[in-house]
Amino acid sequence: MNKQNIAGLMLCCAPLYACKTAPEEQPQKPNVIYILADDLGYGDIEPYGQEIIKTPHLTQMASEGMLFTQHYAGSTVSAPSRGSVMTGLHTGHSQIRGNREIEPEGQQPMERDTYTIGKMMKEEGYTTGIFGKWGLGYPESPSIPKKMGFDEFYGYNCQRQAHSYYPEHLWKNEEKIILQDNLNGGRKTYSQDLIHQEGLEFIRNNKDKPFFAMLTYTLPHAELNLPHDSIYHIYEDMFEETPYSDGGYHDSEKPRASFAAMVSLLDKYVGEVIQELKDLGIDDNTIVIFTSDNGPHKEGGADPEFFNSNGPLRGFKRDLYEGGIRVPMIVRYPNHIKAGSTTNHISAFWDIMPTLADLTNIELPANEVTDGISFLPTLLNKGTQKEHEYLYWEFHEGGGRLALLEGDWKMVILNAKSEEQVELYNLADDLGETNNLADVNPEITKEMYDKLKSIRVESDIFPFYTK
Repeated sequence: MNKQNIAGLMLCCAPLYACKTAPEEQPQKPNVIYILADDLGYGDIEPYGQEIIKTPHLTQMASEGMLFTQHYAGSTVSAPSRGSVMTGLHTGHSQIRGNREIEPEGQQPMERDTYTIGKMMKEEGYTTGIFGKWGLGYPESPSIPKKMGFDEFYGYNCQRQAHSYYPEHLWKNEEKIILQDNLNGGRKTYSQDLIHQEGLEFIRNNKDKPFFAMLTYTLPHAELNLPHDSIYHIYEDMFEETPYSDGGYHDSEKPRASFAAMVSLLDKYVGEVIQELKDLGIDDNTIVIFTSDNGPHKEGGADPEFFNSNGPLRGFKRDLYEGGIRVPMIVRYPNHIKAGSTTNHISAFWDIMPTLADLTNIELPANEVTDGISFLPTLLNKGTQKEHEYLYWEFHEGGGRLALLEGDWKMVILNAKSEEQVELYNLADDLGETNNLADVNPEITKEMYDKLKSIRVESDIFPFYTK
C-alpha cells in the first residue's frame, strides 16, 4: 500500500464516537518539466543515431520513456517556434511569426491578453517557472514571463543577447542581475550553469505541490563556447581541426570539440534533472519532455555535416525542409509511459498545450482556439488518438517560405510571392526530400497549393502578401 493510501485510511477513534475513515486524499496532479534545447538537430543525440557525441542520459531517458520519430517544431527559428509552444497555435495563426528584434534588448512581444501555456497551468493551481531563454518580448513590455503566467523566471529576456554564454547580465523576474565577472569582456560566469541551478532550485522548492517548469537552455546554439572542463577535454583531441575565430564567437576554441561538449553538457543537465526528481521522491509523478526549438545551425564554426546533425533529413535551421523543423522529442513518465517505446505519431509544438490540458484535466476556455491535438492517448496507450489533417509552417525571411504536410505529402514554397518556386515531396518514399514531384503530380500540387494559401490569417506585423 502506498503512502497516499495509508494517509487516506488514518482512523480517528475518540472514546465517545464511532470510528470513521477520513476521506481519501486526492492524488497530486503530475508535475511537468518541459526541456527545450536550442538549435539541436534531429541527429545530434545518440537515441536518434548520433555516433560521435556521447549523450548517455538522453539514451537512458529514451530507454525509460517514449521516442517520437515525427515531432515538429513550431518554426525553423527561435521566437516563432517558442511562440507556438506558448499559445498552441501554428505560425499561420500565431502572433509571433519571425525573429523581429527590438532595440536595445528583446523581441516582438505578444499582446497583453494572450492566453499562454503558463497562464493555463497557473490557473489550474500549478506553480510555474521558466529558466533559460525567453525571446518573446522586451523588458517592461506586456509580454514578459511574469505577465504571461510564470511565477518565476531566470535567464535571458532577449534571444539576441543569448548568443553569448558569458553575458553581462541576466534577468531574475523583473530584476536585472549584473554578472560582474563578465563585464568588460570577462568570461568567468557561465550562464547555463546559473540557469540550470536556478531550475533545480525551483524543483526543490516546489516538490510538495504541483509545478510546471520550462528549462529553455540555449545549448548548443552559437556561440560555440563553454568552460574548459572535463567534458570539453573528452573531445579536445578527438578531431583534427584548427582554431576558429569569427571576431568574438569563441576565438581560440576548437569548434567541433566545443559543439560536441555543449551537447554532452546539455545531456548532463538532463541527467541531473531526472536524478533530482528521484532524490526528491517525485520521479513517478513527474512527466519530463525533451525536445529542440528547430534544426541545427551552421553559425559560429558549427559543422552539422561533420556530425550528421540532421540525420537522414534535408536542410538546417531557417529551412522548411524536414531538417529545419523535424526535431527530437523524448517523453518520460515512469509507470505511465511504456519504457523503451517509439511512436511515429505526427505531432508538433502546438500540440503541447492541449496535451498538458488533457494530462491535468484542464478544460481550455471556450473562447480560446488551438491548432493542436492532444497526443496523451499515444503517450499512455489509452483511448483513441486523433490525427492531424495537416501541419502548416511559414517563415518570414528570404522572401517568405511556407510548408504544408498532409499525410505523406509535403509541399515547400521557397518564395511566398512566387508560384514557380513550389516543391512537392512524398516523405514515405523520399524522406530526404531529393525528388521534387510537383510537375508530375499537378492535381496534388494544385490542391495542396490552394489549401496552403488558404490556411493562414494575414498578420500586420508579419505580412506576406498585403505589404
